[in-house]
Amino acid sequence: MTDLIDVRREAESLLRQLLDDSWSFAFDNAKRRAGACDYLRKRITLSRYLAARYDAETNRQTILHEIAHAVAGAAAGHGAEWKRVAASLGYTGGVTHRGETATELAPWVGVCPAGHVAYRHRKATRATSCARCAPTFDERYLISWRRREITAATRRAALTPR
Repeated sequence: MTDLIDVRREAESLLRQLLDDSWSFAFDNAKRRAGACDYLRKRITLSRYLAARYDAETNRQTILHEIAHAVAGAAAGHGAEWKRVAASLGYTGGVTHRGETATELAPWVGVCPAGHVAYRHRKATRATSCARCAPTFDERYLISWRRREITAATRRAALTPR
């Protein structure tokens, strides 16, 4: 939906307006989280895969969310001070994104006995049951996992705006 050049331009503009010159912007390779605030490196990052599929306003809100972390400080978490700062910057969302994730880039695909599909970006280290079929672990709904190949072409396609 969005060209990453436009996202970078918006992010760098917002950083210049709202943070001091020691902060920088970069894209990262996250598949599930939309953005991050790295206090140590003083860097705001957005997932290149998710930013490419989100619209301009969703990306702007993600950038503002992360800038609010930078302004409020690491100790603020998603608490009252962070919420105050976020609102003052024009952020209107919650503490986590509810948008789609890059499931096509998840190398692990699982299916429960009822046919529900689950995706993981890391290998499951223990038996997992389907959360849709049972709220707590239940052996009757064990997910069987298979690994799939994620190619460079798949990664390129994930960056192509829809």
